[in-house]
Amino acid sequence: MMCRKINSLAWLLLAVMPLFLCASIRAAEKAGKPNLILILADDLGFETIGANGGTSYRTPVLDRLAATGVRFTNCFVQPLCTPTRVQLMTGKYNVRNYIRFGYMDPRAVTFAQVLRKAGYSTCITGKWQLGADKELPKQYGFDEHCLWQHTRRPPRYANPGLEVNGAEKDFHSGEYGPDLISDYALDFITRKKEGPFFLYYPMILTHDPYQPTPDSPSWDPKRVGESSGRDEKNFADMVAYMDKLVGKVVDRLESLGIRDNTLVIFVGDNGTGKGTRSMMGRRLVIGGKGTTTETGMHVPLIASWPGKAAGGKTIGRLVDSTDFLPTLIEAASVRRPADKTMDGRSFLPQILGKKGPSRDWIYSWYSPRQIYDLKARECVFNERFKLYRSGEFFDLQQDPEERNPLPAAAWQGDAARAARLFQGVLSQYQQEKVRPEELDRMAEQALQGKKAVRE
Repeated sequence: MMCRKINSLAWLLLAVMPLFLCASIRAAEKAGKPNLILILADDLGFETIGANGGTSYRTPVLDRLAATGVRFTNCFVQPLCTPTRVQLMTGKYNVRNYIRFGYMDPRAVTFAQVLRKAGYSTCITGKWQLGADKELPKQYGFDEHCLWQHTRRPPRYANPGLEVNGAEKDFHSGEYGPDLISDYALDFITRKKEGPFFLYYPMILTHDPYQPTPDSPSWDPKRVGESSGRDEKNFADMVAYMDKLVGKVVDRLESLGIRDNTLVIFVGDNGTGKGTRSMMGRRLVIGGKGTTTETGMHVPLIASWPGKAAGGKTIGRLVDSTDFLPTLIEAASVRRPADKTMDGRSFLPQILGKKGPSRDWIYSWYSPRQIYDLKARECVFNERFKLYRSGEFFDLQQDPEERNPLPAAAWQGDAARAARLFQGVLSQYQQEKVRPEELDRMAEQALQGKKAVRE
């Protein structure tokens, strides 16, 4: 009898041991993955950050992150928020999957889906503007979400309206939208401190309306609506408040003891609001949001990962908004999706102070598709030159505002080599017919619907 009991116990141990072993392996894999935080500021051009040479605004937190982490000087995104967000989340140029403003194809594969499948807890908190369906955030891979402009478009700053996990919530007691979004982010970090977690934090700040913040002398907790108190002079306070909220994230990571195991990336979603005046020393920079010039597409990019990121390094490598998905999943040691149409390239090696593949060019297919126009503006560029599909060719060093196209006769030396390279890229995207015809049909249907409403 005793022998039979011992044999039964042995067989039971043999049966359950693989389960314990698998659980231990999964726990070890989970423990080895870093936390990932991607912060996306709204309408914040390269010139606004002190570390980049900006002199109009106070950004001590970001300046400190740049001084101790990695600052990229040649990061370019799309000129408008939705086009950038689609590229950022999918790792693909808009030509492959962009349909219209304020919307993303529900079939898109995002960085949140890839990371959640790899065991990450995922959260998005901030500006949405990607479709009104309540199920979309979860469909795109986010376990939880606290959003502005999901199912509706209420005020975003004083006494705002938000959607928390699909439920509409309105605030009337002097709350400030960016604070509520920040509190949700900090709560998520605290609850998921055992990791690994991915927090995508597309901030509401610093988008117009330029209204006072709770730190402004003219702050009014009873303010209602987005037309009250608008003044460009408030932009400086909004930039400072945005920087302060980034600091809260860093402070929370440090207080929880998980700072060293967290990669924090900060980037802007497009250039500063059109017409906004900022200084870089004696140089005046006028915000160019919505344009394909430098002031519409050049944004700050700072990466911080204590003990792993190359401290205090400045990198001139070209980076664009398709590069964030591959960077995040490489940091998480997740295999790149088996998708041959992925355009992004990881810049994690440069963050870690290692050699890695560099970009020779950035391609942009820009079509806001938000009014009554389906036209696209295509270009290829690097740090020095830019070529449009139209044939306009610019020396960005001599003509950053792109006012005087270089005649073909002047394309010599470096200019000629760049022109040939860019022409090849444009031809490649044209010949491969990378834009699915069904996307244009969907965009055309949306356009006709808008025309019908207008008429």
